[in-house]
Amino acid sequence: MKTNKYIISGGGTGGHIFPALSIANRIKKDNPEAEILFVGSLGKMEMKKIPDSGFNIIGLSIDGFQRHSYSRNILFPFKLFVSLIKSFFLIVKFKPDAVIGTGGFASGPVIFVSQILGYPSLIQEQNSYAGVTNRILSKRANFVSVAYTGMEKFFPKEKIILTGNPVRKDIIKNDISSSEAKLFFGLDPEKPTVGVIGGSLGSLRINEVISNNLKVFSDLGIQVIWQCGKLYFEEYKVKETKSLKLFPFISKMSYLYKATDVLISRAGASTVSEICITKTPSILVPSPNVAENHQYHNAMVLFNENASAIIEESDLNNNFKNIFNDLWLDKLLRNEMKKNLKKLSKPEATEQIVKYIKQISIDKI
Repeated sequence: MKTNKYIISGGGTGGHIFPALSIANRIKKDNPEAEILFVGSLGKMEMKKIPDSGFNIIGLSIDGFQRHSYSRNILFPFKLFVSLIKSFFLIVKFKPDAVIGTGGFASGPVIFVSQILGYPSLIQEQNSYAGVTNRILSKRANFVSVAYTGMEKFFPKEKIILTGNPVRKDIIKNDISSSEAKLFFGLDPEKPTVGVIGGSLGSLRINEVISNNLKVFSDLGIQVIWQCGKLYFEEYKVKETKSLKLFPFISKMSYLYKATDVLISRAGASTVSEICITKTPSILVPSPNVAENHQYHNAMVLFNENASAIIEESDLNNNFKNIFNDLWLDKLLRNEMKKNLKKLSKPEATEQIVKYIKQISIDKI
């Protein structure tokens, strides 16, 4: 019997990597004999995260087009050409039954070449505002999996499937208690807790505003779990106390959500989906340094449904303290947010996506 073979391409940030891993793990659960090959971008975090999760990965020498630094784009056409050629040979050699793209630099060349060669493809768009590459690739894709309504303004309506974003199983099926989670981080299990995450690499502006408002938390008797990012850990670790725990990166996100009463975070697609699944009241600070300002659009989906507060980065210094106090001191508002987040959550996203991958596969899973 023919072995099912799949190429999954996505990376650059955890927001592309973790959905890709969720899809891969579900495929393997349905068919342990399936062969899965990841394709990523050399030098990016997927080149470590994917092998650590037990999958093989091939790297392409591809970077994204730099909108704010044109001098860094001199080699872009050459890198793109080399990546297209390498994608051609690996696809011809591997002969996948379907190709799945979850975004990131490497996803474009791999999906494009697979479509030219006639292989079935599915694009998984995590954000509420689609990037240019996925808009182009969607014209030849079999399906485009999306997490938000209204995406027909970016993609062919007949190809859109509203599934939600894949979220890690340990976050969906999280049966630990809040007390256990707080103890895991070395905190008092009885005290209220704020979580802070600035994305997988950390956020300078979020770190600055948290550092400047530590007295606000201490005056309210609040503990803090602060993922400051590996670039900033050495600078901020001196601020750690009994009630303030700092980390360069938190891998046990299921524990963070269980321990957290309010989350302060960027608005990446995976984080927004996890907030909905875990029903965590939040203050979202969209990064202005992302393509198509997609984090702002992600955050506004929750804000418009009264499911989250939002502060734009330029307003952090002036507005953070008031917005945080308004949310923290209003338990009814936080409970309303939890109800609205539950309505927005899609815990079966991964299963739905794999169902459609089965439909397009040359040989069924």
